[in-house]
Order: sequence, then C-alpha cells, then structure tokens
Amino acid sequence: MEKTWNNKAWFLVLPVLVLVAFSAVIPLMTVVNYSVQDTFGNNQFFWNGTDWFTQILHSDRFWAALQRNLIFSLIILALEIPLGIFIALNMPKSGIGVPVCLVLMALPLLVPWNVVGTIWQVFGRNDIGLFGYYINAIGIDYNYVQDPLDAWVTIIIMDVWHWTSLVVLLCYAGLVSIPDAFYQAAKIDGASRWAVFRYIQLPKMKRVLLIAVLLRFMDSFMIYTEPFVVTGGGPGNSTTFLSIDLVKTALGQFDLGPAAAMSLVYFLIILLLSWVFYTVMTSHDAEN
Repeated sequence: MEKTWNNKAWFLVLPVLVLVAFSAVIPLMTVVNYSVQDTFGNNQFFWNGTDWFTQILHSDRFWAALQRNLIFSLIILALEIPLGIFIALNMPKSGIGVPVCLVLMALPLLVPWNVVGTIWQVFGRNDIGLFGYYINAIGIDYNYVQDPLDAWVTIIIMDVWHWTSLVVLLCYAGLVSIPDAFYQAAKIDGASRWAVFRYIQLPKMKRVLLIAVLLRFMDSFMIYTEPFVVTGGGPGNSTTFLSIDLVKTALGQFDLGPAAAMSLVYFLIILLLSWVFYTVMTSHDAEN
C-alpha cells in the first residue's frame, strides 16, 4: 500500500522557518555583506573583496586568541566529561535521593551566565571573596586580577562548577535506561565493577556522551560572558578568547569589516571542529 504524504503539515513548520529567517539567516547575510565591504563613513560602502579575511588570517592576535580558545575547550572537556561520568555513576537510581540529586545537579544550570561571572568575580577576590581569601590563607599567593595562571584557574573552576551538571544529567539519563537484566547477568558471571562499566554502562552512554562532548565543546569554544565579567580578558590578554576579541574589534574599535570577517571565520571553525568530533565519535561507534 502506497504511503500518503500530507503536505499541509509544512504549514505548521512555516512559523518556525520565518522566525529562524529573521533571527538567524538575515543577520548572517548582513555579516557576510559587511565582511566584503569597507566604508569611509556616512553609510557609504564600497567593495573590499577578501581583504578583511586575509588580514584576519595573517593576524597574530587572531591566532593567539584561537590558541587560547582551543586550550580552554580541551581542558574543559578533559575535566567535565570524566567528572560528569563519575558523579552520574555514583548517583542513586531509586528512592528519595533521586529527585534530590537531580534538583541539586540542575541548580547551577539555572543561573544566568552574567550572574555566574559576577558570583565568581566576587568569590575569587582576596578581600571579600571566600575562595580568594582562604586560598591565600593556606599560603598560596592567589590573585586572578594580576596573575594569568590564577585567572585561568578561576575561569576553569567556574566553568566546571557551572556546566558539569549538564554532563551528569545526560550520563544519568543513559544509565537509568539500562535494563536491570544486564546487571543481573553481569553479577551471575562474576563481572568486576570495571567490567560492568566497560561493557555495559559505557556503551549505553555513548550516544549521550556524544551529545555532551559536542555541547560542551561548542559552548566552551564560544564562551564570552563569564570570563569577560570576571577578568575582562586580562590580565593583559591572557584570557582574551576569540569571542572577547571579536567584541573588542566590533564595539571597542568599531571595525565592522574585520569584525564581520572574524565572526565568519569563527563560525566556520566551530562548524569544522564540531563535524570532526561528530565524525570521529560516530565512526568509532559504528566500528564497535
């Protein structure tokens, strides 16, 4: 029997398509337009070709910011993914502890990004911040305003506190979907705790881990609000990521052409690296 297609269903999607066109496509086309033009002011533009892209790709400032972005994202993935798996494995699977743990895990995710930055800006201060005060009290010279390493440690701890919960919740969703029969069979076979994790729990979490890695990579690579509020990109340029450098170029210097070209290069780098992550992880999953 031939399947009947109801094309009227597309009318239900039409409002979403219109909304996406106004909120994403049209601004993107505007950025593309600025990236290939220059102006002398008074809204008088002239064709500039690919000169802005050439300038960006030959800029040491751009490559330094990109390097900081990559290092930060790799550190975040190396910390949050294993930590999220560990916490999810040790969360209760039944009883009153389940909703309590889920609510506690969800709380950091509910805090807005600018509020997170403000919290840690105060929390890390040496005079009134608990973190900064007690770190110095135990003999460690900590000052995120003056020391680049301390600034990096602060924004890394801040991001781990804020976003590890997302990895935990995704991994926990994968774990609770495992039937009890799998654990009973492993217990009968005398499987060790590591064997249960390696052959039962980890394979069931692969899909959600793929989502977690992609989400955390994209979000950490595009991070702006938190480090900008805490350090402003300093001390010096030590925490000036591409997003902060882009805003400084666009709003601080009002160089719309270079800023537009940088934003497009930034966008393409995110797409490329996300595609690499997705391809590598899905191909490994297919081989197994």
